[in-house]
Amino acid sequence: MAELLASYLPVIIFFGIALVIGIALAVAPFVVAYKAPDSEKLSAYECGFNAFDDARMKFDVRYYLVAILFIIFDLEVAFLFPWAASFGDLGWFGFWSMMVFLGVLTIGFVYEWKKGALEWD
Repeated sequence: MAELLASYLPVIIFFGIALVIGIALAVAPFVVAYKAPDSEKLSAYECGFNAFDDARMKFDVRYYLVAILFIIFDLEVAFLFPWAASFGDLGWFGFWSMMVFLGVLTIGFVYEWKKGALEWD
């Protein structure tokens, strides 16, 4: 039984060190922080300049198009790596399934291109 518990000793040491580092990083700002706030430090920070409009304003459609473009490429990469790793086991069905998936992503990319999401005017 002692031999079994001894095999878990590195894990316990790792958790202990992680706990000490976590507590130290949580306590350090309160100990080291400069405690003289001014109006500039207490003001809201928004992209380096003061807020200039209502927070509930409408976003430009290009913002959503760029978000869709990100999702297209993010999904493509997220699915291509596991597919490539197991390509030998999938056969022709796996190959054509991925070609259909890439076709759908290509249609989405062409839609983005036609809508002008890639043009930064």
